[in-house]
Amino acid sequence: MTITCFGELLLRLAPPGHQLLVQANSLDLVVAGAEANVAAALASLGHPVRFASVIPASPPGDRAVAALRAAGIDTGHVIRAPGRMGLYFLEVGAGARASQITYDRAGSAFALAEPGAIDFAAALAGSRLLHTGGITPALGPGGVALARAAHAAARAAAVPICFDGNYRGQLWSAWDSDPAAILRELVEDATILIGNHRDISLLLGRTFSGDGPDRRREAAEAAFAAFPRLRLIASTARHIVTSDHHRIAARIDARDAAHQTDELDVTGIVDRIGTGDAFAAGVLHQWLEGGDCRAMAESGLALTALKHSLPGDMALVSRPMLESFSPGGGDVRR
Repeated sequence: MTITCFGELLLRLAPPGHQLLVQANSLDLVVAGAEANVAAALASLGHPVRFASVIPASPPGDRAVAALRAAGIDTGHVIRAPGRMGLYFLEVGAGARASQITYDRAGSAFALAEPGAIDFAAALAGSRLLHTGGITPALGPGGVALARAAHAAARAAAVPICFDGNYRGQLWSAWDSDPAAILRELVEDATILIGNHRDISLLLGRTFSGDGPDRRREAAEAAFAAFPRLRLIASTARHIVTSDHHRIAARIDARDAAHQTDELDVTGIVDRIGTGDAFAAGVLHQWLEGGDCRAMAESGLALTALKHSLPGDMALVSRPMLESFSPGGGDVRR
């Protein structure tokens, strides 16, 4: 059965190397977007995936569709419309300087689309799962309407929803929004939540005591009590040493079980962007195959670690590459 992913496709523009935009004379372009990243990773792992979105009928839109098709994604529900392509600019950090993202996506064809622009019932026909998240409603009232329409269609078709919180403060603060209330309404429909204790604090308007695994379990139990449809919560804990050295652990909470991995040292980071989406795809890969909490956590951690070594937003990792992942496996495979 197919997995349907829904969200905005973007183009990412970045100065070469570690330059700032004020230094740049050229920009590297890649196709991006959180839900598209998940779709590409799942397709690379051999799962049938379709993508639903609205993009402009223009060469930038053509470039975005070509990237999805190259990744093996069904683009039959990517609707072309008048308007502009959403963009974001990335300045890649180094050493003590953090990476910086600047959005240029206001008024995009996706953000201005009416809910009826996408036939969500058709996009979800035969689907095993809808993957979406909190970026679409952060775009403004139109994004909220799109998200509600997608969720309503999934409920009507009895298709489970995986919702990635993906809180984007820059987007929410650009309009008169109430992110806690809007996200809470959408998470009420979710079977799977990609999010940590901070996301749950926002949803529930409360803080959680304790530290480490205890705090994460307390937050998970509060979320399970608040959202009856919710069955699984997936999260990571990231400790940043420098811009190219992070320590990451993964955790899965179910209603009656949980598993948290040991921390993994991730060094020599090539590109951090999209690593959370790779984690979500790794978790869903095992969920789709019936894996338990441990298998989902380890798969998510492995795929996010591998994504740190890949340029661009998408983790185009094959199943054999994921299955042969070893934290210290840096030697050449012959």
